[in-house]
Amino acid sequence: MKKNKLKRYLVIGGAGFIGSHITDQLVKSVHHVTVLDNLSTGRKENLNPLAKFVKADIRNLKKITPYFKNIDGVFLLAALPRVQYSIEHPIKTNRNNIEGILNVLVASQKAGVKRVVYSSSSSIYGNPEKLPVKENSKPDPLSPYGLQKYVGEEYCKLFSIIHKLETVSLRYFNAYGIRASQKGAYPLVMMIFMKQLKKNQPLTITGDGTQTRDFTHVYDITRANILAMNSKNVGHGEVINIGNGKNYSINKIAKMFSDKIEYISPVIEPHDTLADNSLAKKLLNWSPRIKLEDGVKELIKYYK
Repeated sequence: MKKNKLKRYLVIGGAGFIGSHITDQLVKSVHHVTVLDNLSTGRKENLNPLAKFVKADIRNLKKITPYFKNIDGVFLLAALPRVQYSIEHPIKTNRNNIEGILNVLVASQKAGVKRVVYSSSSSIYGNPEKLPVKENSKPDPLSPYGLQKYVGEEYCKLFSIIHKLETVSLRYFNAYGIRASQKGAYPLVMMIFMKQLKKNQPLTITGDGTQTRDFTHVYDITRANILAMNSKNVGHGEVINIGNGKNYSINKIAKMFSDKIEYISPVIEPHDTLADNSLAKKLLNWSPRIKLEDGVKELIKYYK
């Protein structure tokens, strides 16, 4: 069997939660990997020592441009995430999540990069009228973050049409797993639970806990990214849901961690998320492998 030619990849946001897992997988396959990150949300301890690290900010086009030279593919994960944070800091998140993304596409196009895989979000759907949600459902974001991610997708599509830069956007549904941030004002719900569990505190749930989420393990998301980079079926600005295809209430998730639960004021968020992942199966030959119960057990074991 003919081996795949080793390639040079740029992982933008490679010190972050998902980016570091993608970097690990690429390095394991002996590809040459450069991680570009400004460490605003990423962490040095997430960096793979076998990857080259460049500390730079995607908002500075001039500074990042040299690192795109001779790169085959770009994984674009850098973002200022979290719905609530974007509501409170719309200008700051806009600069990073729209202007920064545009800089990456410009640098990729000018350097002759073959393909960009862009990390998008299910938050662009808002509160969809019908579940499971398909990629052709009308975007209806409830936050600047959701809108910013949607604009990023549209820029990717435009660069594919105008400049023939291959792009594909992956809409993640509630990513979780090892290395998800426990710090900052708005960590992911499972990491909030994990932090509270370690401190023997009650788990706090916003609202009544009946809201449901389609949780997707970081290992499955990593595999989707690498398939999207290599698949011959994509590259023309496609948008693909990456979700488990099964949702759970926050109450049920909390009980996997502890029986001590406390309810607090609700926040602005979709009540339910659930992915239709049939397009990922068709175009990428991808389907989720990690069961939620197993992923939660791994998380608790790792952090305790």
